[in-house]
Amino acid sequence: MIASSKPDVLESRPSKFLSDEPPLETYRHLKQIILLLLCLEWWWRDRPEAPPERRNNFFAAGNLTIYYSSRHRRNEHFRGPDFFVVLDTEFRERTSWVVWEEDDKYPNLIIEILSESTAETDRVTKRELYQNVFGTPEYFWFDPYSMEFQGFRLSGPGGTYVEITQNERGWMWSEQLELFLGIVEEQLRFLTATGELVPAPTEAAIQERLQTEAERQRAEAERQRAEAQSQRAEAQSQRAEAQSQRAEEERQRAEAQSQRAEEERQRAEAQNQRAEEERQRAEKERQRADAESQRAEEERQRAEKERQRADAQTQEAQAAKAQLEMLRSRLQELGIDPDELN
Repeated sequence: MIASSKPDVLESRPSKFLSDEPPLETYRHLKQIILLLLCLEWWWRDRPEAPPERRNNFFAAGNLTIYYSSRHRRNEHFRGPDFFVVLDTEFRERTSWVVWEEDDKYPNLIIEILSESTAETDRVTKRELYQNVFGTPEYFWFDPYSMEFQGFRLSGPGGTYVEITQNERGWMWSEQLELFLGIVEEQLRFLTATGELVPAPTEAAIQERLQTEAERQRAEAERQRAEAQSQRAEAQSQRAEAQSQRAEEERQRAEAQSQRAEEERQRAEAQNQRAEEERQRAEKERQRADAESQRAEEERQRAEKERQRADAQTQEAQAAKAQLEMLRSRLQELGIDPDELN
């Protein structure tokens, strides 16, 4: 078992029975067992969201001997699964799992890592042992080279193992762990009900750093977006201000043009008034001239009449004179001196 660095880990109380398992066949087998241990302990103990009811209430181990002799003997009835989990038991370090010292508890889940020398035993002998003696509810085996992966679940107390159906990803659900087991990048891994990989502590730290970096980048992106929005808003404000200034300038120019137009209109009105006054004065002058012309014409006509009367009078006088002369001549012809008649 990989001991946790948490302060609430209980002190080890070693059993007099030590583990007596042979070394693992390959480094890949060792890495696989350590990975399962690290991931499960991180998921149930070390992560901030770990369930409180599980933190100190389980035991997980790898390549550790299980002693189950009914006569409590070390050299009788023992077996060392590659990986096993016992639920609802005190979380502490153990040198072996001694069933009669652990309230007769057997593992709730066992995983065997197949190898050439143990594959047949794991598939047959251990399967029967875990089913009939241990009564382990779930049993899995995995070959880290061929990727063979199989899982079984007891059909009930005293029942037999029934093969667990794989989902479309090839994963199998563990009711005991409430996690999926599945092959990810040629390793057997735990996965959550939503399909998220249960990370090892180093992976979790990397994920946390990546998440922190992603959050920082998102925050930076948000800051840049906010800055860009602020700049756009400032630019829009400046454009709006410039448009407002241009509009004000246009208004002022329009106002000035309106004033000039009004002044021009007033000047034109004044000119029109003056022109009208000039026209009226000219009309009066014309009327006076016409009146003067009429009066002159009347005077001319009167003068002409006077002249005509004078001419008529002159003609009458001349006619009278001519008649008088003719009379005088006649009188003279008659031998009468006209002057004596006067």
